[in-house]
Amino acid sequence: MKSVPKPLILALLVLVVLAGWWFMRKPATEDRWLGYVEGETLYVAAPVAGRLQSRAVERGANVAAGAPLFQLDSDVSDASVSQAEAQVAASAAQAVDLTQARQRQAEIDVWRANEAGAQAQLIKASHDFDRMSALASRGFASRSQLDSVRAARDSAQANLAQMRAQIRSSELTAGRQGQIAAAQANVTGAEAQLKTQRKLRSEIAPLSPAKGVVEQTFYNPGEWVPANSPVVSVLPDDRSKLRFYVPQDKVAGLKTGTSIRFTCDGCGAERQARISFIAPRSEFTPPVIYSERARAKLVFMVEALLPPSDKPLPLGLPVEVAPQ
Repeated sequence: MKSVPKPLILALLVLVVLAGWWFMRKPATEDRWLGYVEGETLYVAAPVAGRLQSRAVERGANVAAGAPLFQLDSDVSDASVSQAEAQVAASAAQAVDLTQARQRQAEIDVWRANEAGAQAQLIKASHDFDRMSALASRGFASRSQLDSVRAARDSAQANLAQMRAQIRSSELTAGRQGQIAAAQANVTGAEAQLKTQRKLRSEIAPLSPAKGVVEQTFYNPGEWVPANSPVVSVLPDDRSKLRFYVPQDKVAGLKTGTSIRFTCDGCGAERQARISFIAPRSEFTPPVIYSERARAKLVFMVEALLPPSDKPLPLGLPVEVAPQ
């Protein structure tokens, strides 16, 4: 059997080595960065503790913005609202009472009638004094008679002045200015307390803050819910994003607000997202996206918002990202 020439074997070996080196060193036709789908979940809670009376949604359900999510037991809140409403009514009534006349209208009418009688009495007494004064000047009336009618006239004048002073006093408000100001301040405080109680009443039955999917429910009806403890978490349709990692030698070419392209299993054609955040510090490739090429590289975490969609991508779905 004829042997293969050694120079040919050597040449073939060199070609194999060069081909392997070229294959290993050949730059990728396009940068592809690994990442996954992430979301900004909204956790909905009540500011007070209470028993969960009802929950209108289940995990995985689609909810519209403003849709009811759950409600705590409302007995205590309803009682607080009723108490605040009663306090407003009482404060308002007190303030109005202080601004009313001290006497009722019927009593004031009596004093006005007395005033008219006193005025008529003064007129008669004045006429009597004038006549008696004329007679006294001609010597037909004694001094004592003149003094008597003068006293009657002066008494009628004093009586009329007293009646008029009584009317002015009865028409004054029941409270002084300081008391009226304090009563009005009480009304303002009671109204503010009522507003607070009504706000708390609405917050024990919160509505969905955005259109999205119920990601998780944490309590069932009948369970006790601590204050500020989330009952439902909602993933808004417009707050899904990509989180991917870019090598340090490529991150300088990215800017917030620019678009990127990405693909994923089952996503069909390439999609787009808009970069919303670039980490200011580098890190080593997270274990969740380890690969043979990227496992030891220094990378920067980048986030890109996905456009709103009626069928959002599931969280955690792996993606491959490329610059636009």
